[in-house]
Amino acid sequence: MDPKEASGTVQKPGPKPLRSSSLRTQYLILYNFVSMILWLVVLGRVCLLVPLVGFGQVYRGAGNFTKWTQTLALLEVVHSAVGIVRAPIGTTLMQVSSRLLLVWGIVNNFPFVARSAGYSSMLFAWGVTEVVRYGFFVFTLSGYSPGILSWLRYNTFLVLYPLGAGSEAWLVYLATGPAKKIRQEYAWVLQLILFIYIPGFYILFTHMLKQRRKIMRGKQVEKTQ
Repeated sequence: MDPKEASGTVQKPGPKPLRSSSLRTQYLILYNFVSMILWLVVLGRVCLLVPLVGFGQVYRGAGNFTKWTQTLALLEVVHSAVGIVRAPIGTTLMQVSSRLLLVWGIVNNFPFVARSAGYSSMLFAWGVTEVVRYGFFVFTLSGYSPGILSWLRYNTFLVLYPLGAGSEAWLVYLATGPAKKIRQEYAWVLQLILFIYIPGFYILFTHMLKQRRKIMRGKQVEKTQ
């Protein structure tokens, strides 16, 4: 019997301490917290601008901020490459590079595509996904495990990922015509990217499904113990 139980005193459950006070952990908490706040700003701007001024003005109010917020995610490729995190570098590089293509190679070069509702739906999907994802990492790295964030992390992607990927593909499609006027090879590259979207979506989506099954299975085991 536990000595505290024998003495009649039972320790009340409280917040878990930090799993590690290492510089690595502190850096990751800071990185994820800053990223969460930045994406919360993006999401907030989209949710305010769409009802106030319409889809056509979202880029003017959120475009530049989104470009640099997404560019910061290049650090995640570095984190994976040097072993700071255990995320597979292949899927990390694929996701980050596809988004950088959208914000710099498509929307930055062809701003008219951002007047489409697809641009706003893309930012909405990205924003919700990243606020949940970075928030989840902030809490777990700090030693907490809020159930609601875990549920959102491994369930909202079922809707948000297809919404985001579909919006991205639509913007690339809109840019192919203007790209052809600049240079035929440019249009061919964009068409190739559209073709790659199908297997790329499958790889990333099934990766998340595997993650979800692993987490959900673990939670079921915990409940039975």
